Amino acid sequence: MKINLISDTVTKPTKEMKKVMLEALVGDDVFGEDPSVNHLQSKLADMFGMEAGLFCPSGTMTNQIAIKVHTQPLDELICDKTSHVYQYETAGYAYNSGVGVNLIDGDYGKITAEQVQKSIKQVYDWLPISKLVVLENSTNKGGGNYYELDEIAKIKQVCDDNNLVLHLDGARLFNVLVETGESTIDVGRHFDSISICLSKGLGAPVGSVLLGKSEFIRKARRFRKVMGGGMRQSGILAAACTYALDNNIDRLKIDNNNAKELGALLSGLSFVKSVNPVKTNIVIFTLKDQKAVDFVAKLAMKDIIAAAFGEYQVRFVTHLEFTEEMKIRLFEVLRLIND
Repeated sequence: MKINLISDTVTKPTKEMKKVMLEALVGDDVFGEDPSVNHLQSKLADMFGMEAGLFCPSGTMTNQIAIKVHTQPLDELICDKTSHVYQYETAGYAYNSGVGVNLIDGDYGKITAEQVQKSIKQVYDWLPISKLVVLENSTNKGGGNYYELDEIAKIKQVCDDNNLVLHLDGARLFNVLVETGESTIDVGRHFDSISICLSKGLGAPVGSVLLGKSEFIRKARRFRKVMGGGMRQSGILAAACTYALDNNIDRLKIDNNNAKELGALLSGLSFVKSVNPVKTNIVIFTLKDQKAVDFVAKLAMKDIIAAAFGEYQVRFVTHLEFTEEMKIRLFEVLRLIND
């Protein structure tokens, strides 16, 4: 039995999802004629109170398009130093948009309104112009930490007061919302644009949707095209994403709870130095006396796949394919290592 917790991106379509994909109505989405894509875009836009949406292959693309539309060369974006847009999108902010990045040392991936305020640059010829703030919810390198609405509202107020744009990298946003009980409409009203990923805990094979005002999405379509994101009959994929939204949101609570149980177990093991606070479906822990690559290799010999997330840090990510039987086996292996 292989237990793959390297990421929640490893999920594969279920039999029911595949059936929906096979039966999907399709057309040429580059011409705006794919009914399944149009339905998904409208569905998510309505969920978040946005005017329009744009289906893309990945969350990296939706984030990069958002940065491109919201900024001009010589601007800068403000984000936490561990943000996905900074760490894991191959410096696309510089390559695609010609902007700088102003990094904040946040708390497990979260930044505050006060930190944003202090990061805004004065207007001088020799400085980039502070233009865009990017929040990630939940935080990946922050171990699944998340913002609540009152924290976001304060950041939004700073943005409004200083003519800044606010974008949400919501790669795992629904893992957050099943914890907080907050509504998608309430989230949507605080952001100028939102990226929603469907291929992580929600279980679709491919796809993210960028949300915003109609004019923003009109411009975004052009940049999607130039980035190679016009996918033609992509309704086959969009149908899987719609199925995921209709069937897999509430069950994310199971993934979060499994992660919390795993974090509690790790906290009591002798080889673990510390465990980041577990808020959603990501568990990051620091080892005492062995390097992460060695520990991950040891787990792989037991058919357990995890990610080395630093010299001494390891990451587990729970998801819909992590069964109760797998959890029992994982806990058993970790206890045996501890002995």
